[in-house]
Amino acid sequence: MSPESRSFLTRVRDVLDTLHPAERRLGDFVCDFPGELASYSASELATLAQVSNATVSRFVKRLGYENYEAARRHARAETQTGSRLFLTRATDSAAEQSVAAHVAQGIANIEATFLAITDSQITGVVEAILAARKTWVLGFRSNHPFAAYLQWQMTQVVENIIALPGAGQTLGEHLVSLTAQDVVVAFGLRRRIAQMDRLLATIERSGAKVLYITDEGAPARSSVTWHFRCQTLAPGPLFNHTAVLALCHLIVTRAIERAGAAGRKRLRGIEGIGDLLDEV
Repeated sequence: MSPESRSFLTRVRDVLDTLHPAERRLGDFVCDFPGELASYSASELATLAQVSNATVSRFVKRLGYENYEAARRHARAETQTGSRLFLTRATDSAAEQSVAAHVAQGIANIEATFLAITDSQITGVVEAILAARKTWVLGFRSNHPFAAYLQWQMTQVVENIIALPGAGQTLGEHLVSLTAQDVVVAFGLRRRIAQMDRLLATIERSGAKVLYITDEGAPARSSVTWHFRCQTLAPGPLFNHTAVLALCHLIVTRAIERAGAAGRKRLRGIEGIGDLLDEV
């Protein structure tokens, strides 16, 4: 990897052990709170890190930047990657966030998310899933638990639904089976895998209907059938996924409602077998 192609944080980490004490203090600070460099002037950063302006200038030169502004532009560009490191502030880290703050943010996220999603869209998704030959639920990294959760809950009412990828699996063996009669629910919340756009394009070529669930920062994708963006703002260093689970819950509940007698029959069958086997 050429020096110019390295990420901002990679540049910092590569030189950290070679820095003089003041520069090392600044380097440690920037590793913990890289968003501060993206947001503040050199003098403001020096004050936050308790170093001199000259130390800041030497530091960015050691990283291979022409000047502080070039380093700041690079750090600012990396805020778009979705890393929570770039969204965390030093002023926030010194105090605990109250339970009330977390609850309030979760409620605000749910409200903002569902302001942009209509009843007819939810019903459209559900009717497509109920009519599909097969439903595929896809999620990588932190998205995988959401895919597994939606698949597990939807199994109460939909017989032919699978979560991908499974342990040790690659996608080719599954995606080759996609047809225009299928539905794909793809979770693409931060941080998305690098190949997500290519993967979605491959799925879209099959003609399958696609529900794409992302965070609020993802650009609108007009090529999918539905794109729901969930608010994930949080008072702490982690994304708040309350709205994501609320959306999953709504989709499954609507599916049970729309499935009618057939859905209730499947639910009764599941409960009956559970009682017979004394599973729960």
